[in-house]
Amino acid sequence: MTHAYGEPSYWDQRYQSDPATFDWYQKYPSLAPLFDRYLLRHHRLLLVGCGNSALGESMVDDGYQDVVNIDISSVVIEAMQKKHMDKQGLKYINMDVRDMSLFQSSSFDAVIDKGTLDSLMCGHDAMHNATKMLLEVDRVLKDKGVYILITYGGPSYRLYMLRSIQRWAISLHVIDRVEKSPGPKTWTLTNPVPLNTDGSSIATLLGSNPEVHYIYVCTKLESQRPPQNEIDDVTAEQ
Repeated sequence: MTHAYGEPSYWDQRYQSDPATFDWYQKYPSLAPLFDRYLLRHHRLLLVGCGNSALGESMVDDGYQDVVNIDISSVVIEAMQKKHMDKQGLKYINMDVRDMSLFQSSSFDAVIDKGTLDSLMCGHDAMHNATKMLLEVDRVLKDKGVYILITYGGPSYRLYMLRSIQRWAISLHVIDRVEKSPGPKTWTLTNPVPLNTDGSSIATLLGSNPEVHYIYVCTKLESQRPPQNEIDDVTAEQ
């Protein structure tokens, strides 16, 4: 079954009927150790599909200085702007993640996605919309920037899509689902788990039906374009 998850009207109606704060998948305290591994407090961060999550607020409260939140729903963005109007370092903008042309290329150190790609994958024209989103994420990321994707999608569902962005180096972390009772495990959040070409190593490590969320950290490789001074030298010679 598909849903109109890519349509602003769907989310406007949802947030009008249920305005209470809600965090998909994980809350900040459980993710903070992983963020500390990949992010610095002065980094410019983009939280896509923010909804009325407390994630951005929690990150600013913990010392992050520049957190930009976007969502396709004008209803939720207006509510969050009003709620956090006095909180420095926290911005809310009404924007479709598939078209972030308001942002310059290479303008963010990290993009954090907690459920947004999953939402598009459950909607109409899933692959087309997901690809548009990932291309935009890649565009706004700086070289060496990271796209942190928290998702239900295991490697057999997500690796091919993520690897279609050929300038990303991908590592994988896993975290227990908050609604599940913790049990014995063979991993820690801050250490990447072994990830082979087809992702089958994950089933070997976690079993066939692990009660986890997958966290893909996609690092944008440095551009092969020569430095600007070299370009200027070549142009002068011509």
